[in-house]
Amino acid sequence: MPKISAILHAHNDELRIGRALDSLRPCDEIIVVDHDSSDETLKVARKHGASVKKGLPGVEPGAYVMDARNDWILCLQPNEALSEALETSLLEFKDRSDDEEPATCYNVAIREEDGAGWRTLPAETRLANRSRVNWTGQTPPPMEGAPALAGELMRFQEPAARKSA
Repeated sequence: MPKISAILHAHNDELRIGRALDSLRPCDEIIVVDHDSSDETLKVARKHGASVKKGLPGVEPGAYVMDARNDWILCLQPNEALSEALETSLLEFKDRSDDEEPATCYNVAIREEDGAGWRTLPAETRLANRSRVNWTGQTPPPMEGAPALAGELMRFQEPAARKSA
């Protein structure tokens, strides 16, 4: 049964990152790489159970995948969240038997909120096995022909509303 580590790079995302972290229930580990936030991003990340790493100047974002405990890395942005269908796909991915050889990486459809509603963007490679794929950016390189996971990453334009205390 493969385990998944999620990684997000953040900078002053206290109003966005909670929704992203709440959606990562299929992940066995969540890492937030903070790039000098001056707001409550770190507090929100820790409250949601994420481990926080300090982003270092000059270090490529992809280098932080080496801090993960698991080989399967799910990359997302603080303004994104897993749809229920994608959450289900990831749980099914984890339930596969050890005899089934998974692909090297998987593409995920993106739905983006804009001022007029939602639009579908091309799929992006977001789940990759770090022992088989190397990358320097925040997400793995595009892998055309990689299998697609059912469901979507929802990319929000507006931050989540603050909950009153």
